[in-house]
Amino acid sequence: MLQIRNLTKIYEGGVKALDNVSFEVADNQFLAVIGLSGSGKSTLLRCINRLIEPTEGQILWNGEDITAASQDEMRRIRRKIGMVFQHFNLVHRSKVITNVLAGRLGYVNPAWSLVNRFPKEDVEKAILQLQRVGIAEKAYQRADELSGGQQQRVGIARALMQDPEMILADEPVASLDPVLAHSIMTYLEDINKKDGVTVLCSLHFLDLVHRYADRAIALNEGKLVFDGLPEQIDDEKFKEIYGRDAERVG
Repeated sequence: MLQIRNLTKIYEGGVKALDNVSFEVADNQFLAVIGLSGSGKSTLLRCINRLIEPTEGQILWNGEDITAASQDEMRRIRRKIGMVFQHFNLVHRSKVITNVLAGRLGYVNPAWSLVNRFPKEDVEKAILQLQRVGIAEKAYQRADELSGGQQQRVGIARALMQDPEMILADEPVASLDPVLAHSIMTYLEDINKKDGVTVLCSLHFLDLVHRYADRAIALNEGKLVFDGLPEQIDDEKFKEIYGRDAERVG
């Protein structure tokens, strides 16, 4: 169970990215976080694993207060929270398999990671995760030789290397065409349904929310303005919240 309690984030200059946000996420749920650009979606996800430090409020996961955790404790907590980024966040000059193995950095001796030395079983596990996302044959190519959709699959394989209990996917399909977008969302759905991993996925395409999510929350100017079933956010409701028509991936 993930519990967000009165979460507020104020950036330098007084910009309030999150404004007293509260909600809960049950284990194994696929939650879509909806919002326009600047609504607070990315800030919310990055506060959950403290890539961004909240200004106020509490984040509890399985009863543990993430907001009060020390850096050593956060290292342990982050092992079980995978992150999938909009712009992939890969080391482009490194091989694909090296990028995937980065998902084990929370588990191995830091000195090993400096020279890209990983246990044999981790290398075998990395190949298996690349097989799962359909690009095992790319393992020894440089990451920057891959297409955008392939790079995002590397990002998913990296997250899977953590044996995560929760994945935070920050606009994972925003830069992809419709076919690739559905492909990436299908992998996240598979991880959620088959592995029982809780998924929080920020999206702005309404048809993807309807197709893949169990539940949706909507943020607008940092405030939580909707929490319910995805089908309850139709075009009319979206326009009521945001004053514009919803985008669809097609």
